[in-house]
Amino acid sequence: MVGALVLVTSLTAPAAASAAGAPAPAAAVAAPLTNLGHLDFLLDQATPAADVAGHSTYRQAEEPTLTMPWTYADARDGGTFARVGGGALDPATGQWGQGAYNADDIARAAVVYIRHWQQSGDEASRTKAYELLRSVAYLQTTDGPHAGEVVLWMQPDGTLNPSAEPVELPDPSDSGPSYWLARTLWALGEGYAAFADEDPAFADFLDQRLSLSLGALERDVLVDYGRWNEADGVRVPAWLIVNGADASAEAALGLAARVTARPDDDRAATALRQLAEGIGAMSSGSTHEWPYRAITPWAESPGTWHAWGSQMPAALAAASVALHDPELAEPAIGDAAVFTPTLLTAGGPDNGWMPSPTDRVQIAYGADSRVQSLLAVADATGSDGFAQLAGMQAAWFFGGNHAGAVMYDRATGVTNDGLQPDGTVNRNSGAESTIHGLLTAIALDAHPDVAARATSITHIAARDGLELVEAENAVSTNGTVSTPTSWTGESSWSGGALTLARGQNAVFDIGTDATRRWVEPVIWSDPGSSSTSIWRGGGLPSGLLRVTGPAQGISPAPGVLRPYSLQLPVAADRSQVRVDVLAGSLMIDALLVRPVVSRLVLDGDGGRTELVHSSATLPQLATVGGDGVTGTARIYDDHGALVRQRDVRGAASVLLPSGGFAIVSG
Repeated sequence: MVGALVLVTSLTAPAAASAAGAPAPAAAVAAPLTNLGHLDFLLDQATPAADVAGHSTYRQAEEPTLTMPWTYADARDGGTFARVGGGALDPATGQWGQGAYNADDIARAAVVYIRHWQQSGDEASRTKAYELLRSVAYLQTTDGPHAGEVVLWMQPDGTLNPSAEPVELPDPSDSGPSYWLARTLWALGEGYAAFADEDPAFADFLDQRLSLSLGALERDVLVDYGRWNEADGVRVPAWLIVNGADASAEAALGLAARVTARPDDDRAATALRQLAEGIGAMSSGSTHEWPYRAITPWAESPGTWHAWGSQMPAALAAASVALHDPELAEPAIGDAAVFTPTLLTAGGPDNGWMPSPTDRVQIAYGADSRVQSLLAVADATGSDGFAQLAGMQAAWFFGGNHAGAVMYDRATGVTNDGLQPDGTVNRNSGAESTIHGLLTAIALDAHPDVAARATSITHIAARDGLELVEAENAVSTNGTVSTPTSWTGESSWSGGALTLARGQNAVFDIGTDATRRWVEPVIWSDPGSSSTSIWRGGGLPSGLLRVTGPAQGISPAPGVLRPYSLQLPVAADRSQVRVDVLAGSLMIDALLVRPVVSRLVLDGDGGRTELVHSSATLPQLATVGGDGVTGTARIYDDHGALVRQRDVRGAASVLLPSGGFAIVSG
């Protein structure tokens, strides 16, 4: 093992930094939340060879050493961590199957230091931003047919590893569009904006490298602008990076920074608008139909959503501001106002709704993406409602999660790698988690009122939101239960499946609730298949469902799992739902059961904050507050606009607009 291969250190809290004589805002936390200590620990250096074809960086002859974060940090006893790489380690060479450093984390770490420097004036962060941007540039391929694309992995000794083990696509990693191309654009765009006036020579270099990446984007992605595909019967844009609204969003963040700094750059503005149009086209659903106006991340599977990388609303908000076009933000507003309350009341930023919430692991990347999106939409629209939602989401980092676990330690800068569905915390703290914990901390330091809320409502006191009922757990049926392979090629079964032929039926127990519930069966359909079924809730009609399997299109596999909306909700006091198949064959994965009024209550040292959200098609009364509760209820419509507010003493009724939400806080 080489000397820099594994380093174990103990992290202790540094002295608190504050502006001399500056009073803390009345509702703010006592000191900045941002602590770069652990990310600083992850940084290491490598000196690549000076003559690697197609790879160079700024002042390489004068400054041959590059600075980069190790990919992973494994927790050790006593609060220490060991820096490790990705893939299997070869002890003889000190090299990893993947590498020690990767372009994704280098680019995102650069964004952390850029934002911290710009916000705080910290010179150490400025230096690290400069060094990391040099490293980002080195991983770019500068010539040949794939100029502008990016090598993902580097070994500890500075050797590039274009074809990692296990294999990642594209392979080699600089042979086509990728997430790492998107994140390189993100870092270069924000880097240029930060250094444009401060260091014009370096900014000119970043300008050249941004142009190189933009050329790859135009050549390999935006060449398809205006062309549409179909995936499982859904019309989707063909000009997203790796068919991903998630990847495209991170590129758009960099382009928005560039256009803001250089409004005369028509080339960057055109690319930004085109990406924004593609991202916005991935918005779907309604206030009561899956995915509830979310912007879905993957054009090849419109039936999936994941929290990680879900900065699509943030990108659209940034694009709307940079391009002075409020219409670009409309899908972002729908995501923030309708989907985000649904997600919060269902339990938070899950790794995967595919389309059922099948992967309920939660990570900092997902939580931060939701915080960044809410704050960006709040800043773009001026809606205090989105800022309040951001505070509730950001509380995830400080204990406002289903485990009550502190995921970001402000004393050390450590962000834990994950939260399991059973409440177990992954105590490792690699680069990605550290980066996204810090991006939230930096954003909260810029929004002290939001920070005060996030750090003081750190306990889930009550929750009533979307739940999953497995079809194979039917209380009675004459159908057939099976266990399909979990991954379909584009989505995931939540567990087993129940198949009902014509004339067969099933009864499911959905419990009772304080409010009516929408029930959305998640059904598998092969291309060209059809079925007709009738659904009843507690003996009352809920809907007639006709399902026809769509053509595969560009999706990776034939057949699709998709939730279907029934016409009427089930009454609050009716605990059973029955389905009868009238024609064809019906294969059911699960039922999504969503209250017409969902609710989340967080409390802690900062008092109590209550969110209620309506999925009704008409204005809906909701009860808020309770014994001993005093505060103000602010009611927002399904675009986040404040429609009214009222004082609350004890329990009170508020009238929610269709799709709207209310937040009650003291």
